[in-house]
Amino acid sequence: MNTLDTQSMAILAVVVLAIIAVGAWLYSRKKQSDRLLQRFGPEYGRAVHEMGSRTKAESELRAREKRVEQFNIVPLAPVDADRFSQAWRTLQGRFVDNPKGALIEADQLVRELMLKRGYPMGDFERRAADISVDHPAVVDHYRAAQAIAARDQRGEADTEEMRRAVVHYRSLFDELLEVRQDERATVKEMEVHP
Repeated sequence: MNTLDTQSMAILAVVVLAIIAVGAWLYSRKKQSDRLLQRFGPEYGRAVHEMGSRTKAESELRAREKRVEQFNIVPLAPVDADRFSQAWRTLQGRFVDNPKGALIEADQLVRELMLKRGYPMGDFERRAADISVDHPAVVDHYRAAQAIAARDQRGEADTEEMRRAVVHYRSLFDELLEVRQDERATVKEMEVHP
C-alpha cells in the first residue's frame, strides 16, 4: 500500500467517524426533544413559542426539571387531604353570595396546597413553571385562573369569568390533591350549574 492510499483511508475513516458522531448527536437530540414533548405536552409548544426557538425552550424545560428535582414534593397525609377538600367545598358553597371572595380564597387555597406539597412560593411565573414539570396538563388552567383573577382585581371580570376562574383553579387543586375520579364529578357539576 502506498502513502496516498494510507492517507485516503485515514481521511475516509475520520469522515466516517465524524458522520457517525453527528448522527449519534442528532439521534440523541431528537430523543431528548421527544422526551420533553412527551413530558410537557402543550407546555412544550408554549415554551417554544415564548422562547422563539426549540433549543432555548428545551434548555428552559430541562432547567425546570433540574430545579424541581431539588424540591421535596410530598404526598398529603389523609387528614390534610380531607382538610383541603373540606375547605374547597366551603369556598365553592360561598361562591354564589361572594364570587370575588371565593376567587381570592381559591387562589389562596391553591397556594397553600402547593406549599404543603413542597413547592416553593416564588412569583407566579416561577410557580407555573414548577407546576408544569409534574402537572403539565393543568398548568394552563392555573394560568387562565390567574389571568381572570388579575382582570377581576382591575374590576374587569364578570361573575361568569370568576366562575370559570374558580373552575380552572379547581382543576389544578384536584391534580395537586390527587383527588379520585368520583370526586371530580363535583367540578363537572359546577361547570354546568354555577
